[in-house]
Amino acid sequence: MKKDKIVQFVCFETPVDAEAFITQWEQYNDLVKVKQEVILQQESAHKCRYQFISQHRYHADDGQFIFKKLKRSSHFPEVEMRVKEAGGYSQIQLESSHDSEPEESKILLFLNVNEADLPFFRNLPDYHYLNIYQAYYESCTYTYILEYFIENKYAEQLIDAVKAQNRNAEIGLYKECLVLEK
Repeated sequence: MKKDKIVQFVCFETPVDAEAFITQWEQYNDLVKVKQEVILQQESAHKCRYQFISQHRYHADDGQFIFKKLKRSSHFPEVEMRVKEAGGYSQIQLESSHDSEPEESKILLFLNVNEADLPFFRNLPDYHYLNIYQAYYESCTYTYILEYFIENKYAEQLIDAVKAQNRNAEIGLYKECLVLEK
């Protein structure tokens, strides 16, 4: 039986610094029971409402993914954050499965069906690799999530090109801040 790879995107809105957030996030991630590969990234240009996004890669038949909050504890006080599970996505185009390099960033673009001019977004200049994720479940927040790997010096130009096409696009520039395997 062929196993489908699913990428679960969990988005976080928080005013706290990376260290405080990561401590709390690790506790939440420990509650996820499926075997997964995890990439946690931090928004670096403050253009997207999500300050952190975690990507959890697992196989569809390994179990159900649930990312839930812990109850408050005196040992680990809860940090202020909003958690939004964007949903599980299948990889319809995977040009890169490596971590981003130090001179490179990731741009994540969140699209709904009425915004999804994929040929336009595939033909943007200057990126190295493009991964495209399509909603796997009907309850996903977005229809597509595009992940561009791009040299830092070209990142703002790509963001500006997307914004010129769609002023309301949810887009952010991210750097990996933690890679864990479970």
